[in-house]
Amino acid sequence: MSQLRLKNREITNPVIIEQILSSGRFVTIALCDGTDPYVVTLSYGYDAAGRRLCFHSARTGRKTDIIAANPRACATVVVDRGYAEGECAHPYRSVVMTGHMRVIDDIPEAREAMRVLTLHLEGPDAMQEVWNRNGLADDAAFGRVAMLEFRIESLCAKQGQ
Repeated sequence: MSQLRLKNREITNPVIIEQILSSGRFVTIALCDGTDPYVVTLSYGYDAAGRRLCFHSARTGRKTDIIAANPRACATVVVDRGYAEGECAHPYRSVVMTGHMRVIDDIPEAREAMRVLTLHLEGPDAMQEVWNRNGLADDAAFGRVAMLEFRIESLCAKQGQ
């Protein structure tokens, strides 16, 4: 990734970067459909150990078609800390990542990605209820939904005051 122009806004502390990725709920993914850009915002689950983001998606559609043709992607997570009215300031923290997207075809691997997603979004206490309500223990559930993975290859983080 290119270097940030304003070094005083760069976040290099890995603990803070992990906090941003762990606390975010939505990520914007940029894909390239031939020569046309395509951007989509998705809820995600962050897997620090696997250095990846996990998503659920429809099994077919433009997003999965683009990923099959060109898996390169860029992703941004922003933690919005609110606009400071009257100060013309907008405190935020963000992480911009490059990497590869893929559709997970293996059911046990897809189930693990769904575990990452639901744990991140719901937390450990509510996760089991979500699994039960949506029948996620059943292999058939993964015939109805696709699990996607974004492998993080590089990243940079910054903050605004």
